[in-house]
Amino acid sequence: MLVLGMLFHMKHVSRSPFDLAVFVVVPVVQATLAVYLFRASAEPQKLLQAAVGAGMMGVWSSVLFGAGGAIQSQRWQGTLEMLMLAPRRPVMIFLPITLAQGAIGSYALLATLVWARVLYGIRLDFARPWAFLVTAPVTVLSLGAFGILLASLFVLLRHANALQNALEYPVWLLSGMLLPISSLPAWTGPLAAVLPTTWGARAMREATAGGAVWPSLAWCAGISAICLALGALSLVHVERRARAAATLALA
Repeated sequence: MLVLGMLFHMKHVSRSPFDLAVFVVVPVVQATLAVYLFRASAEPQKLLQAAVGAGMMGVWSSVLFGAGGAIQSQRWQGTLEMLMLAPRRPVMIFLPITLAQGAIGSYALLATLVWARVLYGIRLDFARPWAFLVTAPVTVLSLGAFGILLASLFVLLRHANALQNALEYPVWLLSGMLLPISSLPAWTGPLAAVLPTTWGARAMREATAGGAVWPSLAWCAGISAICLALGALSLVHVERRARAAATLALA
């Protein structure tokens, strides 16, 4: 059922010209900007790290806006209530959506690397290529699991799009997807440490430039699992509130 739900949501997204345009074009634009920002560096490896970082930005945007947009769409179509009242655990209803968005976001990672290689001639010389092949899908799935916690907030909030806009750029910066966390103020360190995106971006960077990949990847998966559990509990609370007050569409 999980796989079928993912496939159904991916087909649903493919029917939207706007979503297709965003998911196809935006990652390429981000990769172009990232490469030009880092082009002045004397280290060629920095360009590859910039391309990978831009890909991670695309994955995060896909999960954030895709999950929130899907739930808002269900609310506008009047089907959110039926989803929440289905005889299944709420987490099993929304998990396929967030995982599908993570899978769609994996295109951003692939597209940025291909774009950087074909257009700018950046060599894809990963320090640990096999570790990168493992890290990329695990990170994408972990961010999809993290999306469940976001989904519970989107179900609860009537104007989820406002939260989406508020979370996109701060999480990019806090996670060090493009710029090193060390360049940020010291007080941001604890905030960055609790985000799975931080550890996922670090694992990807270490697989690209060299470093201890597996501890960072383990932290990413572990924090995402905690977020998945918290999101599942939150969705149960939202379901009970909806049943009691009958105000899910206006919650």
